[in-house]
Amino acid sequence: MDRTDLQRLTKEELIDLVLRIQRPEKTSRTSSKPPSSDRKARRDRAKPGGAKAGHKGHSRAMSEDADRIIDHHPDQCLCCRASLSSDLAAETVSEHDKIELPAIRPLIERHRRLAVRCPSCGTLVVAAVPDAAKGTPFGPRVHAVATYLKTFQALSYERLQGAFANLFGLNISQGGLMNMLRRAQGAFAAECDKAVAALRRAKVIASDETGVRIEGSNAYHWVFRCAEAVVHQAAPTRGAVVVRTLMDGHRPDVWCSDRYAAQQGHANAHQTCLAHLARDVAYADEASEDMLLPSRLKRWLQRAFALADGMETFAASTIAGKRRALERSLDDIFATTTSCDLARDIQNKFRRARDQLLTFAQWPGMVDATNNACERALRPAVVQRKITNGYRAMWAAQGEADIRTVVDTARLAPGTNPFKIILQTVSA
Repeated sequence: MDRTDLQRLTKEELIDLVLRIQRPEKTSRTSSKPPSSDRKARRDRAKPGGAKAGHKGHSRAMSEDADRIIDHHPDQCLCCRASLSSDLAAETVSEHDKIELPAIRPLIERHRRLAVRCPSCGTLVVAAVPDAAKGTPFGPRVHAVATYLKTFQALSYERLQGAFANLFGLNISQGGLMNMLRRAQGAFAAECDKAVAALRRAKVIASDETGVRIEGSNAYHWVFRCAEAVVHQAAPTRGAVVVRTLMDGHRPDVWCSDRYAAQQGHANAHQTCLAHLARDVAYADEASEDMLLPSRLKRWLQRAFALADGMETFAASTIAGKRRALERSLDDIFATTTSCDLARDIQNKFRRARDQLLTFAQWPGMVDATNNACERALRPAVVQRKITNGYRAMWAAQGEADIRTVVDTARLAPGTNPFKIILQTVSA
């Protein structure tokens, strides 16, 4: 907008423009921006680090399995200076662990084919080619370590090459690492298919997506989550075709997502993520000229979250009563008029999502009020994008999605270890 355009504006339009410019910037609290993008407080106003007053201290838990136990006996009485025999009855006063990593070096097993001349006929007989000479020289654990470091620690090929050389004394070219990862990714296909099959049987599904770079172009990393599986997908598009292709005709009872259009219409009912709306309301409450409407929406969300938190403890009649009360409150909020465009926009957002705000109350214990679980599942993909700037090829993106599918699905059960899951899969 140049000077001529500004001169054409009316007084009211100029006032609206100035008020828009004066609105505060969005932060991680009032939008989906990451916390790292927030402006940091001045040092003299920043809160001090460390434990806060009244915080109960914690110490490191002792290891369950000690490789060696060394007992330290007193050898002389501090009172009478008498010698104390080591076979005297003793009691443990305290225990202290000393922890160290062993030196790690590759275990190299060399196979040699030998030739022997037959003493009977003089024929030179050569031993058969051993299985170790076929295929890759690297074993399952090397493949598992490379897969874990590349996928879950977001190492680039250059840094992965350096990690193997510096930590393990194993020199592998970047091309060799790429081939190793491609071989390992194939081992995850069967378990990935099982996760997809579980997703296509689920009654409740949540989904989300984030942008990635694949082969130098914009693409997307999708995640789909149900009670039995977490499925990751790499796709060149953000369109609804990704959902339709993955679901293969399956239509669950409830779908949970944000308000993005491609996420809509895939189930009989829908739950809009209330956390997304809460961030919008927080910004409107901070920047809107209307001091009443955003505050009412904020209080409404607080009541909705309180209902969601108590779903497993409230009786069915209590849930139904609270849901009806929340719906009546919405009617009053929608009937409120406002002259602030920002407040009106957030009011219209709630109005358009009216039938998707309290679906969780109709499915106690099965539907979440937010889509935070999917956002957490997507976070490693966002970290990977920021560190490595994407994938060189689509097979790498989809292969990593398959690995995350298998690992994240296994992690739905408590006490699982990502590296152990990877090692078990590539060793099968």
